[in-house]
Amino acid sequence: MASHNLKIHEQCTVAPPSAPQTSLPLVFFDLFWLRFHPVERIFFYSLPVTHSNPSIFFAQVVPKLKNSLSHTLQHFSPLAGNVLWPHGSSNPVVQYNPGDAVSVVLAESEADFDHALDNAPKDASDSRCLVPHLESSDSHASVMALQITLFPNRGFAIGITTHHAVLDGKSSTLFIKAWASLCKTNDDYSESSPSSTPSLTPELEPFFDRTVIKSPSELGFDLAIDLVEMLTKLFPSENSDGRCLKLLPFPPRLEDHVRGTFVLTGADLERIKNRVLSKWDTVDIVEAESNLNSTVSSKPTKLSTFVLTCAYTFVCIAKAWHRVEKEKNKFASGFTMDCRARLEPPIPENYFGNCVWGSMVDAKPSAFLEEEGLVIIAKSTHSKIKEMLDKGVFHGIGNAAPRYAALAKEGVELFGIAGSNRFGVYEFDFGWGKPSKVEIVSVDRAITIGLAENRDEKVGVEIGIVLKRPVMELFATLFRGGLSDE
Repeated sequence: MASHNLKIHEQCTVAPPSAPQTSLPLVFFDLFWLRFHPVERIFFYSLPVTHSNPSIFFAQVVPKLKNSLSHTLQHFSPLAGNVLWPHGSSNPVVQYNPGDAVSVVLAESEADFDHALDNAPKDASDSRCLVPHLESSDSHASVMALQITLFPNRGFAIGITTHHAVLDGKSSTLFIKAWASLCKTNDDYSESSPSSTPSLTPELEPFFDRTVIKSPSELGFDLAIDLVEMLTKLFPSENSDGRCLKLLPFPPRLEDHVRGTFVLTGADLERIKNRVLSKWDTVDIVEAESNLNSTVSSKPTKLSTFVLTCAYTFVCIAKAWHRVEKEKNKFASGFTMDCRARLEPPIPENYFGNCVWGSMVDAKPSAFLEEEGLVIIAKSTHSKIKEMLDKGVFHGIGNAAPRYAALAKEGVELFGIAGSNRFGVYEFDFGWGKPSKVEIVSVDRAITIGLAENRDEKVGVEIGIVLKRPVMELFATLFRGGLSDE
């Protein structure tokens, strides 16, 4: 799906009909992501020929999408604004001024739609032309950009790029769910009557009040991570001015890389769970040296889809990578936890912003390659989550930065996670049916897996991965083979 197969029809903007100026301070949950790469997703939708003919699509479908987008932005106006750092302010803000708008690219692709929907590994670059660029400079950064791409007589794709310091996965999917809801259910509003902005159901209304987030000192810890210093070490050639807002270069890994989607069904997860629990008491965790005091929990009666998916996938990636490149033998994994329900007091589920906190799994870097690596990593991940639930999400926060620095110095490859199998992305119906495929494109910017629920059944999970071609081939063999062995 090379970019020369893409024809740009129009570059336009969409604004909320009549939103007042809004300014939201970024809180400590947001600041970690201030110069991080954006999150890029694609939603693919199949259309009947009556709607996917180019002349009908651009005359009927696109206006409906743009009009409902405008009315959704009335409820989510910060998404049309920018990240700014006002003079005299200690923190950046997300600011919407009347007249601000979201960039929307309208395009047409000659690429094979079925190929785009196929889970089989394909060139990692294929998806790149379907997500828009997010503008940023030293002084400001856009919050969101969209691209709507028609595959004539087959379907279309919505590519969405969002600034991670403004919203986490739960907030970005809340917005898309709200947009889909208004697009599907409101046929009678028109651009000529902005006062008749349709309402959202209460669970889709964003909650913007930042005062519900306590400061680190109020939460009882010192967030002594010097982000400027850390970024200067990681990106020595970039502007290290503490007030710089330009997104840092996390270039996609495209050359000789392929992108694939793998599925774990409910039966697969049951098989993995049984394998892990059958050896739970006989396989010891030898933990990372800096975390020898971590508590390993007793054998649980069940394990979450998240724990099983991450452990199984990461061990398969590590073993495949090591067999292709022998010197790759040290790995670590981290994850973020949604803190909305875990703060004291809990904050609303529809809180709009970042409310996730990360943690590293306590396992030694060679554990992923051991014969019982699956059991070790599953136990370690489960224990770390239980520790965060029992002792608080910020427990052990003082060790995080030194440990990360030590792993980086050792050359340890860090596995991360994007998305969630709980976001319900396959339910987002704009009026033409549910998505045929959802892809987190930005997993190609790091060693990250993208999670979504299983499109084809109530249980299970989809995993999106970008790997070097020979590593992907071996990974696929290990992934599938491990599900058939008893």
